[in-house]
Amino acid sequence: MLTADGSAEGARVTKRPTIADIAQRAGLSKGAVSYALNGQPGVSESTRRRVLELATEMGWRPNSAARALSGARTGTLGLVLPRPATLLGVEPFFMKLIAGIENALAARSTALLLQVAPDHDAEAAAYRRWWAERRVDGIFLVDLRVEDGRIRVVEELGLPAVVIGGPGHHGRLPSVWTDDAAAMVMVVEYLAALGHRHIARVAGLPGLLHTELRGRAFGDVAATLGLEWSGTVTTDYSADQGAQATRRLLSASPAPQSSGPTPRAATRPTAILYDNDVMAVAGTSVAHEMGVDVPGDLSIMAWDDSVLCEIIHPPLTALSRDIMAYGAHAAERLLELLDGNAVTDFQDDMPRLVIRGSTARPRSP
Repeated sequence: MLTADGSAEGARVTKRPTIADIAQRAGLSKGAVSYALNGQPGVSESTRRRVLELATEMGWRPNSAARALSGARTGTLGLVLPRPATLLGVEPFFMKLIAGIENALAARSTALLLQVAPDHDAEAAAYRRWWAERRVDGIFLVDLRVEDGRIRVVEELGLPAVVIGGPGHHGRLPSVWTDDAAAMVMVVEYLAALGHRHIARVAGLPGLLHTELRGRAFGDVAATLGLEWSGTVTTDYSADQGAQATRRLLSASPAPQSSGPTPRAATRPTAILYDNDVMAVAGTSVAHEMGVDVPGDLSIMAWDDSVLCEIIHPPLTALSRDIMAYGAHAAERLLELLDGNAVTDFQDDMPRLVIRGSTARPRSP
């Protein structure tokens, strides 16, 4: 309802303070206030402090469009996730990674702009749009591929970026990474030490650099240890595909008592390593469904520990790492890069093996 003077009854519209308002209160020119607010030379430090205090008191916030035109920082960093939104909702890794990034950015009053893209072409288009519109100061690039066209796009744009993943295959862009190959060697050596000779791997998406690095290390260490059976099934990381892969693997014949070579496709593994916790939990459920005892008949391990690994029966042996710290390290380096500091590649801590009830020595045939 409108009152007699045309204003809305029961409503109050508060005018957003402008640089002109601050200048009037401070008794300064608009140019001097703009210099102070944008950290530019031309005013004394005492004047700058007085203007900033007054701006805070009046509730002033910078206009993002005007700031983009002036070339000032937007206070926003971007992250595009090239995964289906349905998978992200059940993927603890990315939730922890984003939480770690947010924690580091909050200390610098910096926001995270998050977008899901169906593929890498759409992701590259988002980077071009964001940079043209000056919506972000820099980006985090995840899910690095062996042949990754996004690297060239980002370098050509001059868009500040930190790659989460590696090593290598990321051009001149700095990266934060963990040694997936060394972690894979540790896992397979542990299973072999338990006495497993027939080990399978349910991997993630083919073409991703970490998938290929893990796969190469898996094959090399299996050959070095003389394992009789070692195979990899690729998936989209979902519980459904993890379950399907497990059914196929467990439908093979059990390992024969003979010590002679056995065709890979005909031998049921005694241990399976999954590339994430969601698939490992799904695989454990399939083993129960098929009457395969875990860990008596089948040992199960998960890459990336989570609460899911702890609450299922039996609780799952897993590779554990501080994923929130991993995200925070990436955010800290991108902020350093934007501050004009030299930033080089950073190798994060090696994952540690957490032994739980899902792994044991295989039963004698």
